[in-house]
Amino acid sequence: METGVSEGDELAAARLLLTRLGVTPEQLVAAPTTPLAVPTFDEYIDRVSEAVTAGTGRVYGTYWNRVREVWGSRRLNEPSPLEIRQLAERMKDQLVVRRNSRGGRTAAEHLISSLRCLYSYAEADGLIAERDNPAKRVPKPRRLASTRRALSERQLAAINEVAATTGNDPELDALILRLHIETACRRGGGLALRRADLDTEQCMVRLHEKGETVRWQPVSPTLAGQLAQHFADRGNGDPGGELLRYRNGRPITSRRHDHLWQRLGKYLPWVTTQQISTHWLRHTTLTWVERNFGYAVARAFAGHNGRSDASTTSTYVRADVYEVAQALAALSGESHPLVSATIETPSVN
Repeated sequence: METGVSEGDELAAARLLLTRLGVTPEQLVAAPTTPLAVPTFDEYIDRVSEAVTAGTGRVYGTYWNRVREVWGSRRLNEPSPLEIRQLAERMKDQLVVRRNSRGGRTAAEHLISSLRCLYSYAEADGLIAERDNPAKRVPKPRRLASTRRALSERQLAAINEVAATTGNDPELDALILRLHIETACRRGGGLALRRADLDTEQCMVRLHEKGETVRWQPVSPTLAGQLAQHFADRGNGDPGGELLRYRNGRPITSRRHDHLWQRLGKYLPWVTTQQISTHWLRHTTLTWVERNFGYAVARAFAGHNGRSDASTTSTYVRADVYEVAQALAALSGESHPLVSATIETPSVN
């Protein structure tokens, strides 16, 4: 039966389809290429570890090591989505229970995220097709609502008092707390602080935080002076060296934060019961800033700049560093070099 479509029309349609697919006729008749050899997890984790940022490596390194233990000699295209889910469940069961543990959900989430990271590089390298990526077909555990909240004035005062009057280095602990209260920085931001990141003239610190973000954050003149003196007393003279240090000159690590909150919990049982940590200070400061200076200033104070951090409206209501400094001046009760003397700041009370 006649279809009414000529051979020329069919060829034209075929050429159009190939053009849309980005395929040339020569590619159709060319000899098939040799498929790339799929590496083992041991081999590929080493390669990816050299490509990711230091922060990503710290977060995923533990989980990649676990993958090595279980699947090190297997090739990337061998595990199924079911096996990934089973490994995530085993991670939850074998989790070391910490004071802020939430049933292993975070461990399972990080394992899946670490594998998604690994497989995304494998896709880019042409080792597997997107449709064959098993990690994409494993859902992450649903995140529970955060239990963190702003601390009351009474709670914050009690924490500061105990930190400054107990322990083997109360001066250091009080300085750590003041830094996090004034800047609302994350724990990693405080640990990454270098002497070169402190501007004592303008009373600002340069924070290096997650996602390779860098921002200048106002601090009070008192804190700026304390940080400078701390490094002068304990530092090695290298401006690129870590700022916060023990009495023996060694830079502090995240363990100092852990020990600090464990000690606070011994004197203030509600600290342990509610699993309070350094990040609660961030919640406390940002809540106060939002209540007194509005959402835009709180967002800038927090260092939130990504689209995922807020609605499109935030594009038009961004606050600048001078408004952040004004909020900091009200919070600390001290004037700040970036705040004009003519600007009145609301009372903290």
